Amino acid sequence: MRHLKTGRKLGVTVPHRKAMLRSLTLALIERETIRTTPARAKELRWYAERVVNLAKKGDVHSRRQIVKLLGSTQTYTTGENRVRKVLDRLYTHLAPRFKDRPGGCTQLIRLANRRAGDNAELCVFRYMPDPDAEKAAGKDKGAK
Repeated sequence: MRHLKTGRKLGVTVPHRKAMLRSLTLALIERETIRTTPARAKELRWYAERVVNLAKKGDVHSRRQIVKLLGSTQTYTTGENRVRKVLDRLYTHLAPRFKDRPGGCTQLIRLANRRAGDNAELCVFRYMPDPDAEKAAGKDKGAK
């Protein structure tokens, strides 16, 4: 029985699962929307919302906690750090967008089509769109 055992195993080992969730979180912050399976998206929800809530605090301790959560990923280009770029994006774009929102900043939308290789169910997982940007886009469309 799985009493008091939270989280999904996703069919992989613990280090693999941790690396996969870190990678998915980094991709989600960089692109704000990703395509994945619903099980992975539901497990990713905790990471994605935790990172935004820590960024909303804005202090040094929360920044260090985010780095600990995401790891310090070096890119192949010398002098670039993927986590550092993500931190900048978090503090400039995402944290101000969700500053008045107490939680629920992610959205999971299931897709009708399935993955070609294994016929796995797919979904789009994204951060909630910015309402101000949507209003501005609606005004631009009306002006044309």
